[in-house]
Amino acid sequence: MSGSVLVFESVSVLRSRNYSVGGFKYFFNFKQILGMSTIKFHQDLKVYQKSFETAQLIYEFSKSYPKEELYSLTDQIRRSSRSVTLNISEAWGKRKYEKSFIAKLTDSEGEARETQTWLQFAFACKYINEEQYDHLHKEYNQIIGMLVNMMSQSEKWCSFSPIKKEENN
Repeated sequence: MSGSVLVFESVSVLRSRNYSVGGFKYFFNFKQILGMSTIKFHQDLKVYQKSFETAQLIYEFSKSYPKEELYSLTDQIRRSSRSVTLNISEAWGKRKYEKSFIAKLTDSEGEARETQTWLQFAFACKYINEEQYDHLHKEYNQIIGMLVNMMSQSEKWCSFSPIKKEENN
């Protein structure tokens, strides 16, 4: 079920169990066996991790931008790329309120799109090469897709049942 999130109504389904069979005791950790782990913190989200890593990459590239860009393109691209991650953090903290959760993810999506536009300026000014531009643009397209997926399934993210980690989020 790529791109989806499973919410388990009953935590007991995922609890570890002791079993006795033929005089031998067995312990099963179903979460471990099924390859599942619960998302407890915003740092556990794939979209958070990807946006953080991409913002750090932009920071490294922007170190070589000309000094005259310091208070324009350099500052703006760093700010918008970091804001993607910050808004994901805020959304996670507001998931008790579905509309607030969606609003913060929407802000994050907007910041990701702004970052893509700044990347386009950096490429046009020849501050980054085509390979760097393509890679970063693709990363932000994936981040945007993850955010849209989370918004379209907000009811699952805003419930307080354990959530199975998925590759897309």
